[in-house]
Amino acid sequence: MESLDVVARILQKRLGALSVSFLITDFTGSSVVRLGAAGTVDTGERARRIPLAGTVYDDVIRTQRPTVEHTGGQARIVAPVTNRGDAIGLLELYLPVAPDARVLEEIGEAAHALAYIVIANRPFTDLYQWGRRTLPLSLAAEIQHRLLPSSLTCEGAQFAVAGALEPADHVGGDTFDYVLDRDTVQLSITDAMGHDVAAAMLATLAVSALRRARRAGADLVEQAFQADKALREHDRTGYVTGQLLRINLRDGTTEFVNAGHPWPLRLRDGRVEEITPKVDLPFGFHPLHDYRAQTLDLRPGDRLVLLSDGMLERHAKALDLPGAIVATRDLHPREAARALIGAVLEAGEGHLTDDATVICLDWHGTDTSRRTADTGANLADASAASPQQP
Repeated sequence: MESLDVVARILQKRLGALSVSFLITDFTGSSVVRLGAAGTVDTGERARRIPLAGTVYDDVIRTQRPTVEHTGGQARIVAPVTNRGDAIGLLELYLPVAPDARVLEEIGEAAHALAYIVIANRPFTDLYQWGRRTLPLSLAAEIQHRLLPSSLTCEGAQFAVAGALEPADHVGGDTFDYVLDRDTVQLSITDAMGHDVAAAMLATLAVSALRRARRAGADLVEQAFQADKALREHDRTGYVTGQLLRINLRDGTTEFVNAGHPWPLRLRDGRVEEITPKVDLPFGFHPLHDYRAQTLDLRPGDRLVLLSDGMLERHAKALDLPGAIVATRDLHPREAARALIGAVLEAGEGHLTDDATVICLDWHGTDTSRRTADTGANLADASAASPQQP
């Protein structure tokens, strides 16, 4: 927490800030939690939610642009704390006078530095986990969350990807993962059979086997084989469905493995279509079987949506999912993924019988080089980064 205090003191000294605070987004993406002015926080109490809907905080997270308000002779600035598209939270400060362009630039740089500070410190403290947990997690949900990537969003010049997961009333074992290497981005989505801790443990086997094989340099077929082998050797009663995707960032070629999982959806030129590759058996499913790497047609401007069957459950059948994907096409994948999860949750009247998980991938192509996420925004030129004025 001292590192947040250091940022606050620097801004107070350099800019004469009257107060500085950091707000972190919670697991749901629907609220923020204030970790305290100048870094003061009491982790002995439950985090206090500030709902985002209709607030300036929501505007800043959604647009990834700072905002300036003038109230009572003071200036209130709210800036996004974001790294590579991962909207970690917000930096809020009050100044005695309105900021000029230089001051706004310095605040933006401080917010971006704060993102790196949070990322660097996250492995060593539970503080940020405390801030993101506005509701207590069950043991199964705790296991499930630890299987997710530390950042649910990632941007590069060629792509932007984001995932969202809404656990069922009884956790169903959904997970997703991604990794960015020098030449590739790899994605996976898995769904373990069953519910609660048994499903979470089954998911742990599958995800750990996939990561182990991937980190050893295995191709998609070998990764799938290793996940299947792990379940056969260590859990002979369960199975896990999944999809694995690898995209070459140099030439845009793709490889795809489908292990008994619902087919993905692709948004292209305003239309949503279901991609129907060949389907292999789930990991751990008998009898012994092979996996096939298939190609997937992905073009610049496409949005690819990977999902679990919880997005298609009976309560969600009234939802026009392709229509919802079209309706959210102008949103960043981070916001689109949350909106799609929210739509399914609303269709289930706040309750799900199975986990709902979605990954949104925007493919920009290999010739795109001017996109930047340096200050959290997806911008092609600096002029688009000007702050919002109320």
